[in-house]
Amino acid sequence: MKVSELANAAQVTPETVRHYTREGLIKAGRNPSNGYQTYNEDALRRLRFIQQARTLGFSLKQVAEIFEQSDSGDSPCPLVRDLLRQKVPETKQQIAELQSHLAKMEAALAAWDKMEDGVPNGHSICCLIESWESNQCCKEGDDRE
Repeated sequence: MKVSELANAAQVTPETVRHYTREGLIKAGRNPSNGYQTYNEDALRRLRFIQQARTLGFSLKQVAEIFEQSDSGDSPCPLVRDLLRQKVPETKQQIAELQSHLAKMEAALAAWDKMEDGVPNGHSICCLIESWESNQCCKEGDDRE
């Protein structure tokens, strides 16, 4: 298969195929008559595996580790379990941080609904952001420095 054929079969872009090839995650042969990269069914299988692993949150570095164990004949399943056990609490932490961030954004929008729009006056850029959490509103002609 050519790059574009592999990309179509896996529903990714040709650049994704090229990137994974450069990273050593999939391997290409060369067509001797034209020098084009060619891929076999193993490349398609590995590309689909990468897609599945990425949807579970595995990094390309982690996918490379999984391939390394598998290619050496060892089961990567214990490694996969360990990596995912580490990833779950990290993801929960990220979700908590995003929820906190969202709450701040919603509070800002609610507060800003009651505020007038300020005009930059040499001392202010945007009173909404500048006054956030201080409950001060800049108005036209405000001489604060």
